[in-house]
Amino acid sequence: MQSFSYLLARTPQEAAALAAATPGAKFIAGGTNLLDLMKLEIETPSVLIDINGLDLDTITSTPEGGLRIGALVLNTDLAANPTVRSDYAVLSRALLAGASGQLRNMATTAGNLLQRTRCPYFYDTNMACNKRSAGSGCSAQDGVSRQLAVVGASPACIATHPSDMAVAMQLLDAEIHTVLQDGSERVIPIEDFYTDPAANPGIETVLQPGELITAVHLPAPLGGRHYYQKVRDRASYAFALVSVALVLDGKGGGRVALGGVAHKPWRSREADALLPSGAGAVMSRLLAGAQPTHENEFKILLAERTLAGLLSASAE
Repeated sequence: MQSFSYLLARTPQEAAALAAATPGAKFIAGGTNLLDLMKLEIETPSVLIDINGLDLDTITSTPEGGLRIGALVLNTDLAANPTVRSDYAVLSRALLAGASGQLRNMATTAGNLLQRTRCPYFYDTNMACNKRSAGSGCSAQDGVSRQLAVVGASPACIATHPSDMAVAMQLLDAEIHTVLQDGSERVIPIEDFYTDPAANPGIETVLQPGELITAVHLPAPLGGRHYYQKVRDRASYAFALVSVALVLDGKGGGRVALGGVAHKPWRSREADALLPSGAGAVMSRLLAGAQPTHENEFKILLAERTLAGLLSASAE
């Protein structure tokens, strides 16, 4: 691990200003992904700005009837929150499907959104990876690609986003609240938060230099029945081959989002509208234009069958 300096931020505004003014600076909270990347020297921050002391660890109701989740709320606490369990059950179930109990006790809401891909070529510094080193190439294109993207990818990168929590938040139309270096704030719908990998796979979100996530807002509860099914190679502590987040409104409609298939949580409102026509119709629209490799083309059928299984279970 390369040496770095350490700063302790006292306010979100100070943290954003410090990060923007310090080339190579990174925020640190739980550090569950960042520290691993630093040990491998994939991340080499010159300065770590500790934000753990900021008052961003509470869950409160919003005037609109929704929920404000502070950026530093731990995954364990979010999954166990009574309001989340009763009104946003798909989020609680997604969180509990991710990582391990020990990791969820350290991982934060903002950190979960910003975790890096688990593509093996990103972590192997002997291999070409445009996400790690722009312009070096993508070894995954002709390599082991079982876990990697089938839709939304580019010749430059076929990595997937690893978060389960983000899939549920995409389904729920979450909004990400931030503070910028000048102290101003902005709100980013989660559907606009992650960037396409075509131009520069190393840039994964629309966050500006120094911009700090302060909270995630959820709109008023959807109601209905909530499901989250994660299909993976091991029963626990493994990333999704395919995950399906589903909310059914009880009137034949609902929403669907997928994880494990793209560089971001994958959802289409046009596909949502096809739920009354069944899993095949939904996936034909949701995965339209998919370009799987020979190793991961099974994900197309796996996603359809996973959704079909949830729809069948909901009818019982």
